[in-house]
Amino acid sequence: MWKVRPHDADDILAYIDDPTFFRDLEVMEGSQEVIKELSESYEIYITTAAMEHPTSFTAKYEWLKEHFPFLSDLQFVFCGNKSIIHADYLIDDSPRHFKDFMGEGILFSAPHNRYELGYVRVENWNEVRRFFLP
Repeated sequence: MWKVRPHDADDILAYIDDPTFFRDLEVMEGSQEVIKELSESYEIYITTAAMEHPTSFTAKYEWLKEHFPFLSDLQFVFCGNKSIIHADYLIDDSPRHFKDFMGEGILFSAPHNRYELGYVRVENWNEVRRFFLP
């Protein structure tokens, strides 16, 4: 949004940098069930570029613990650049994280990436399930 409204960038980024911003976000429909199901067949790691907004660390960690209690703390990776992750797949809504990622990037559709082309794309968590568990 700050790119669309550069004159409001400071206010928009201040909102995102609020330490509680990420704590009360809604869980995406189907994400808990699909990630739990996938964790029975795959090694799952939740990777977040939390260091882009360091004030988000605690809120993101608490949110993950609350909504994904079946995952271990050791499956949470807080980083700045996701290319450090050596994995087969990375599901993300921002294609910039695929730039130096060595595995296959899967773009999770969102309003801000609707015009991005050239990626495997999933529209929802049911499509993630079908991709990995045919």
